[in-house]
Amino acid sequence: MATPTKPQRPARLVAGSAKAAQGSASFLDERLGLARWLGPNLRKLFPSHWSFLLGEFALYSFVLLVLTGTFLTFFYKPNPDVAFESVREISLDIRGGLLIRQMHHWAATIFVLSIVAHLFRVFFTAAFRKPRELSWMTGVVLFALALFESFLGVSLPADQLAMTGLREAQGLLLSIPLVGGYLSALIFNGDFPGQVIPRIFVTHVLLVPGILLALIPLHGIVLTWRQKHTEHRTPASDEKRVTGGPFFPYFAVKNAATTMFTMAVVALLATFVLVNPVWEHGPYQPGGWPPSAQPFWYYGVLEGALRLMPPWVITVGGYHLQVGLWIPVLVLAAFFTVLFLYPFLERRFTKDRRVHNLLDRPSHAPVRTALGAAVITFFTVLWAGTWVSETPPDPNAPTPLLTAPHETYAWIVYGLRIAIFVLPPIVYAITLAACRSRARR
Repeated sequence: MATPTKPQRPARLVAGSAKAAQGSASFLDERLGLARWLGPNLRKLFPSHWSFLLGEFALYSFVLLVLTGTFLTFFYKPNPDVAFESVREISLDIRGGLLIRQMHHWAATIFVLSIVAHLFRVFFTAAFRKPRELSWMTGVVLFALALFESFLGVSLPADQLAMTGLREAQGLLLSIPLVGGYLSALIFNGDFPGQVIPRIFVTHVLLVPGILLALIPLHGIVLTWRQKHTEHRTPASDEKRVTGGPFFPYFAVKNAATTMFTMAVVALLATFVLVNPVWEHGPYQPGGWPPSAQPFWYYGVLEGALRLMPPWVITVGGYHLQVGLWIPVLVLAAFFTVLFLYPFLERRFTKDRRVHNLLDRPSHAPVRTALGAAVITFFTVLWAGTWVSETPPDPNAPTPLLTAPHETYAWIVYGLRIAIFVLPPIVYAITLAACRSRARR
């Protein structure tokens, strides 16, 4: 008769751990009912098409932004007198500081680019239609907040380039009739730069990230889990059919791989591509020339619009109204308003109030596709206004990357002003004809 042997220590440890895990799961399930919620959600199907990962790239780059931003907060000093020196110290003296700062920059770049690409996909495939209007509206708000947050971030180094952008923002505030001076005093607390750096720091680190942390789960998790995902249109597809892989293990493994890929790309870019070397720009000098750098693409559209807009001034009752400064801002405000309300505007014109789970092919919606192409062309022309600068009159001033003499630069500006009104209609007509021709095949 065989003598029973005592289990070895590793086996007893595994068995004990399994029993403890089972007991903990039973304890939580009895009180929270997790099994009833977790079981169906682990089996929820998610799409397999690569374009659905664009939102995931934005999510994981935001996580990296929070992590790297927390590190930078430990060393940054939000005081106008020492802010630049603290950024220089982070970049050159603190071990790993430049890498983390570069990762923060590239994560912000991928965050905004992913949101733009995700909005393109949703718009051109009509994924914003009923019942996903709320997802679209929160996405537009996230896009606006990401641009605003990026502008605040590039202003914090308080170098000559950053303070030039803030000076331009103050000029836009002061151009507002009646309340412009009060708004400027509220934000800057006196003469420029005043206390704008501490206030930007609080807004950049606490206020806007807090709003993002509330909206991102609502947009990317709550609404996504509560609704059926959209389907690409195929001969066998229908509005009620659900395809894809289960959340666990298929989508969970895919998400893990996407997370590692996003962070690896950010790390590689931060390691090999140098951006915004503030130590070369130097601290802010009132009245000094900005460094030889183009505006960050985050606000390149607004900068280009301000360059292309004629300096129109209207005098009414002794007040000088800076119309040339208002129009670019009003155009951007109108764009975001229309973008925010677009699902309802399209529904009003098409009279389509049905529930849609199948995506449109861009060629099957010629008007929408042509409109989107025209808007992209419009903003590309505005952005092109920042690509070339006039040769500085002072030979000691930094020379931008692309310069042109005064006469040539004036002709470039006139050409871009004409292109603003000519190119979008041309692109609209060409895209409309191409889509209709493709749809007839």
